[in-house]
Amino acid sequence: MSVLTITKENFEAEIMKSDKPVILDFWAPWCDHCKRLSPIIDEIGDELTDAKVGKVNVEEQQDLAVQFKVRGIPTLLAISDGKVMKTLVGERSKAEIIEMVKV
Repeated sequence: MSVLTITKENFEAEIMKSDKPVILDFWAPWCDHCKRLSPIIDEIGDELTDAKVGKVNVEEQQDLAVQFKVRGIPTLLAISDGKVMKTLVGERSKAEIIEMVKV
């Protein structure tokens, strides 16, 4: 599965009603930490079959960033059954990110 671009239009269907856990990456095009994390997120999206991976551009989707109280980027959320299970802020390793959806 690849990485989904999440917007307010597809958020409910892709994230809140997902039958799989979701890793959600809040990022911005000007953020150097986000740029370094992006290839890792893409790899995870290609490799994971038991979870979804999505990216939210905070510049374009400010309402979603406010809804999840994103104060710094990159912010990673693990969402399961419509609830935030874990939050990580800043650059993280691939293993740490994958661990977010392992329960």
